[in-house]
Amino acid sequence: MTGPTVICADITTQSADAIVNSAHKSLLAGSGLSGLIHRAAGPELELTCREIGGCPTGSAVLTPGFKLAAKHVIHAVGPRWLGGTRGEAELLERCYHSVFNLAVAHGLRTVCSPSISTGIYRFPLDEASLIAARVAKAYQSSLDICFVCFDEATAAAYRSAVDWRSA
Repeated sequence: MTGPTVICADITTQSADAIVNSAHKSLLAGSGLSGLIHRAAGPELELTCREIGGCPTGSAVLTPGFKLAAKHVIHAVGPRWLGGTRGEAELLERCYHSVFNLAVAHGLRTVCSPSISTGIYRFPLDEASLIAARVAKAYQSSLDICFVCFDEATAAAYRSAVDWRSA
């Protein structure tokens, strides 16, 4: 396996063992990335998430990918940024560990992850990308991890974090 890679693309089109959904703790479709993933996967994903019933912040759960190109979806619940004094960095780190531990436990090899918590949860991008890159590096012998970013600014932050972690 190699170190994490970074691309700018639509995560719902990625062919991988799993894509990561930056989810709300209810696991139900939202207005951002979660909504896009739910729509692309089809109504079965929403039904499955309702059956699961939720997931605490910092944790992750696995579902089938249904109509997605990816075989599975790992729903990861990242923290809301509340100023950085309420354990947000530790929760985000735990969230990424939960994602990658779940992938390894289920024998998955390829995982595509978005930038968790940096959208409507407002986690600072530079800090979030460093946390993500650091955790991903710890799994590079077990997983092929690709950070799939929705815009070039996010991709640039992740490339910088991945390159810095390589040095």
